[in-house]
Amino acid sequence: MYLVKTPWLLKKLYPELIWNVNQTNRCIYLTFDDGPIPIVTPFVLNILKQYHAKATFFCIGDNVGKHPDIFKQVVNDGHAIGNHTYNHLKGWKTDNKTYLDNYLLADKILHTNLFRPPYGRIKKQQVKDLKAVKPDIKVIMWDVLSGDFDINLRPADCLKKVIKHTETGSIVVFHDSLKAFDRLKYVLPRAMEIWSKEGYSFELIKLE
Repeated sequence: MYLVKTPWLLKKLYPELIWNVNQTNRCIYLTFDDGPIPIVTPFVLNILKQYHAKATFFCIGDNVGKHPDIFKQVVNDGHAIGNHTYNHLKGWKTDNKTYLDNYLLADKILHTNLFRPPYGRIKKQQVKDLKAVKPDIKVIMWDVLSGDFDINLRPADCLKKVIKHTETGSIVVFHDSLKAFDRLKYVLPRAMEIWSKEGYSFELIKLE
């Protein structure tokens, strides 16, 4: 069970997390979790380039170690990098020290103040621990969860939901993973075309 649109109450309960970007211009903030990997990440980069779009890639440290050339391509294309832990740990099921250590292991490679907890699951104490070791850290959540990871979701339905719920200032989550690829390869180019025709731009997440 997951919600495509993050409810306002959840945002209010966790104000220390970043759910969307206050923006008056027609701008969408695209994010991609779980890469970099072969085939999928290069596909995403190619689509983004077609639309002169910038995005934020929340990378798994272990995948960066396995695919450094693809990671380098993400950086060279001018996209932002975020930390997604080294082994995609679920915060609710991981003790705090293990979670922090796994974050720090990825940070040795990624060197970024942007962080997204895998599955969106993180304890308040884990947030405090992260801020203690990196005071300028920004924990980036989302306004729209595409559902591209849902193997039971038809690609066309995935597209409809993303288009319906995305608006100015939305942080949208996609996944550059093999599990998501069947839906991602259908949704991303079509969504980009629709949004572009509606006058949206696609920028990096920039916070005060």
